[in-house]
Amino acid sequence: MSIESISLRPKLPLSVILKDVLGGSAASVLTLTFGLSYSLLIFTGPLAPYLSYGVAATFISSAVLAGVIAAGSSLPFAVAGPDSSTAAMTGILASSVVERMVAADPSAPLLAPVLLTLALATVATGIVLCVFGMTRMGRAIRYVPYPVVGGFLGATGCLILLGAVRVITGQRLQFATLGQFEDFLTLSKLAAACVMALILYLTWHRSRSSLGLPAILVGGVIAGHILFWLTGISLAEAQAAGWTFQSPPSADFMLPWSVDGIEKYPWHTLPELSGNLIAVIFVTASCTLFNTTGIEVAVQREANLERELNVTGIANLLSGALGGYTGCISISRTVLNFNSGGSSPLSGFTVAAMSLLMLLFAPTLLGYMPKFVLGGLLIYLAADQLHKWIVQSRRRLSFIEYLSLLAIIVIIVQWGFIAGILIGVVIGCATFALSASRIDSIKYSFDGSEYRSSLDRSREDQAVLSAHGGKIQGLNLQSYLFFGSANRLYQHVKALLERHPECRFLVFDFKLVTGIDSSAAYSFAQIKRTAQDRGIKLVLVHLPSAAEKALRSSEFISADVSIVPELDHALEWCENEIIVLHQGRDQEEASLRDWFTQILGTEEDAAELIHRCERLEVAAGEIIVSAGAPADSMHFILDGRVGIMIPAGEGGGTTRVRSLGRCTTIGEMGLVSHAPRSATIQAEVASILYVLSAQQFEALKLENPMLGQKLLTYFVSVIAERLTFANRMIAVLRR
Repeated sequence: MSIESISLRPKLPLSVILKDVLGGSAASVLTLTFGLSYSLLIFTGPLAPYLSYGVAATFISSAVLAGVIAAGSSLPFAVAGPDSSTAAMTGILASSVVERMVAADPSAPLLAPVLLTLALATVATGIVLCVFGMTRMGRAIRYVPYPVVGGFLGATGCLILLGAVRVITGQRLQFATLGQFEDFLTLSKLAAACVMALILYLTWHRSRSSLGLPAILVGGVIAGHILFWLTGISLAEAQAAGWTFQSPPSADFMLPWSVDGIEKYPWHTLPELSGNLIAVIFVTASCTLFNTTGIEVAVQREANLERELNVTGIANLLSGALGGYTGCISISRTVLNFNSGGSSPLSGFTVAAMSLLMLLFAPTLLGYMPKFVLGGLLIYLAADQLHKWIVQSRRRLSFIEYLSLLAIIVIIVQWGFIAGILIGVVIGCATFALSASRIDSIKYSFDGSEYRSSLDRSREDQAVLSAHGGKIQGLNLQSYLFFGSANRLYQHVKALLERHPECRFLVFDFKLVTGIDSSAAYSFAQIKRTAQDRGIKLVLVHLPSAAEKALRSSEFISADVSIVPELDHALEWCENEIIVLHQGRDQEEASLRDWFTQILGTEEDAAELIHRCERLEVAAGEIIVSAGAPADSMHFILDGRVGIMIPAGEGGGTTRVRSLGRCTTIGEMGLVSHAPRSATIQAEVASILYVLSAQQFEALKLENPMLGQKLLTYFVSVIAERLTFANRMIAVLRR
């Protein structure tokens, strides 16, 4: 970012200056009020004695963030400072440092290591934000699943609520400490804070006026002191009972970068704190981007996200260098400033100046501040956050996404942000995969009778394609094919082939496919096995190189799978194959009809017998029937040659005792006698047979007795001829 980009704008008119100061003053009210509550949220428990340092760190952060971001933001009226989410993350980080140090050495000094940790986290956040801005990597956060972001920010609401309880009562809200919340005094403090939060919701939440919040807080302080006076409790007694804060000394400022502090810092704890450090960076980056987007919508102005990340990174670098902590642009304060007339960086400079003044007056205010007033403000902020991300998000999310959001919240509260983020991303990816798998990967399907190539054909060829076009089935695929969608495609193909058993060519058009993963390639391998079992030829069209590589690695693509550049050429090739096949089949059926007509005497009987038979095509050496099998059919040999084989003796093997050529029959005796097969029938060359089953033969005799009688007569004549031939052979052998 250039120096000119963060320089002051040209000289402003007096009216504009007054509006900027007024808007900045209105936003300052929120900054100062929230700043006090954030100080208490971070410096609580064992850090409570160092609250004055926390106040100083908070308002230094507010001043630096407001001034730098106002000077460099692409939104000139921007107001920045610590945010509720970033403050919650900072509080968790500080609490984690204290827990580890107390566990290692209860007498170890806490202040210097905590301040140094917060400074390191803030500087690291600034560096990361600048890197995001310069490399435009900040846009990547847009790809984080919404339920993960919602669960993350919803969890910060829970943590703010837990922090508020600790501020009000001085005790952690855990299962192990629930017994400490049963006494009347603790419950009274919590009830008073809840009443304050309810008042804020019923009043300021709806109006959002610049003076509403300080008026309510001042009213709460006055009401608290009136109640103390009415019940006879002095200020000292109220402080002793925990109703008000102890008056801290003036705000103390201490740079964390002392040589002694760096040498004595427990550097061995940093790996254990890495999860919380990453959480601070993630929350700050998320809040910067989401808050900027929210401001764009609210004021209808476009912001430069890269510039916002850069200027927020620089602001956090300076804040950390001066002992502050993280923050970012604020939606509520920026919109309030804009609605109050603010239009230049002067509003942000006003907020920065007011924050520096609070270094003098904040301790005095805290001495008279009842805990339930600021605690109620924290409860209100937590409830507002939880309502936004748990209640309102239910209307925007599906049931599965909403359950994942709730699960992420529970995981973060129970096991920390890193576990929540990692598991949340896994849940988000799984939810996306489930949703994406429901998207149909098939844009449309077609068959060869309704969708053909652009080649003009003769009427005879068109008639063949009209009658047999269903043998070509095509699927136009779309989107990214992965394990979910590809498995649905496999199931669809199985169902398609069940509905169209006549299919002989299956065409896949990959023109609209954006990618394919290895698991999808496995599903295509399953499709190939199913197609091979049915004798179906696979044709791939518009196959991208990446998809071809994935399919080859799964051995889906082989010599028997055709790859054609265009769909029109693929359809033309399939049509040619069907025309050739059925022209040959027509000649075959004509030959069969002539043969049966010769046997039976009429073409009507021949057509009836053809209808009763089933075509069988066998390869050379293929066993047609085995010896000992039931004689449940006979075979008409239309083309080729088959042999009758019997065992050769003790040496094993078989011996051919008879060979039958085209236009002969075999098995007719068994069909009549129902005796088991006495020999094995094996194809000697590739052959075409028509099979008449015993079931069809019995049905034919019942439905068409005349045709059945003709068949029986033919069987008798065939058997008689074979007996005559056998007798002649016996006579020759007896010579």
